[in-house]
Amino acid sequence: MHNKIKEYLKGELKGLQDQKLYKSERIIESPQGAEIIVKGKKCLNFCANNYLGLSSHPDLIKAAHEEIDRRGYGLSSVRFICGTQDIHKELERKISEFLGMEDTILFSSCFDANGAVFEPLLGPDDAIITDALNHASIIDGIRLCKAQRWIYNHGDMRDVEEVDKSTGKAGKGLERCLKEAKNCRFRMIATDGSFSMDGDIAKLDEICALAEKYDAMVMVDESHSTGFLGKTGRGTHEYRGVMGKVDIITTTFGKALGGASGGSISGPKEIIDWMRNKARPYLFSNSVAPAVVGATIKAIDLLSSSTELRDKLERNTKLFRTEMTKAGFDIVPGDHPIVPIMFGKYPDCSKLAVDFANKMLEEGIYVTAFSFPVVPKGKDRIRVQISAGHETKHIEQAIAAFKKVGKELGMLK
Repeated sequence: MHNKIKEYLKGELKGLQDQKLYKSERIIESPQGAEIIVKGKKCLNFCANNYLGLSSHPDLIKAAHEEIDRRGYGLSSVRFICGTQDIHKELERKISEFLGMEDTILFSSCFDANGAVFEPLLGPDDAIITDALNHASIIDGIRLCKAQRWIYNHGDMRDVEEVDKSTGKAGKGLERCLKEAKNCRFRMIATDGSFSMDGDIAKLDEICALAEKYDAMVMVDESHSTGFLGKTGRGTHEYRGVMGKVDIITTTFGKALGGASGGSISGPKEIIDWMRNKARPYLFSNSVAPAVVGATIKAIDLLSSSTELRDKLERNTKLFRTEMTKAGFDIVPGDHPIVPIMFGKYPDCSKLAVDFANKMLEEGIYVTAFSFPVVPKGKDRIRVQISAGHETKHIEQAIAAFKKVGKELGMLK
């Protein structure tokens, strides 16, 4: 039987390769940072989630080493058996304080946190209303839950139902979905804070207003926001001025907070206590390793004492967005350090994006092309991600390379 599926998969993989949709891994031969080594060659990395440049920060590395020495390599246990150390409780307290929430529970990743958050709280009599472009982990978490589901058009707050001319499919605004779910016992609106492919930021102020109007909870995934969005880096709820109005926040330690692993759910104490008793990825997965916990504590301490890194990231982002727009590239506008360079208006856009990324690597700039199924067909892009680890010279070098390759491939005059 295994030979049959092998032959089937060979054909499917060849189809991906023929369509230029096959995902290949490039091997990095150095620590993560603004400068990395690929195939023995130094290049600038512009596609990591290393927003604050903390992935190889000496203070975090030192903290990780110290925690290995103090508390060991791993726990070999889940939390409720014998996997809870004092440092786990310390990290949960610090995350709660940083985000302005009552309590926090740790997970091995935010994917696990999103897989855990819905099923223990909501059942067949309840409703989840979810943004159409939410992350795969939110989608998968909702699939594990028996609640009724509504999907609202991305970022659409209106009380409308319209047909998308490009797809022919009907879509609804958030308020329309909330009205249709009015007879459900509990209603939860689920959204990314910052959307990972477009870099746009949820209208959390409007979402919270509608949630109050229709007696709904608000759950936000802050993976691409925690540490740098808002005046002091608390996230989307700070950026939109609604701290204290969000019910549940999930986030990751695998991006701005050092880039290793780990995630969390933060919210009211009763919800977090319920998760400790009912959330399956928490009950049946090993504790977050001491080294990760120690380094994440150090990251939060650094960000709580100064906004220097998020301020530098903001300056870098403005410089890159301004100059790339002047050059004539098709960029999704916004403030986020995720900067999508769009290729959909060009013929054979999937191949063009891949060829562009390969040529950029020849120029010493590491970027990746994104195509279907990671993004919708015709929405191919190179997602540039700016970091506080980048210096001005790095940003200028990347812009120069984009202009050069853009002219070579006929995208710029």
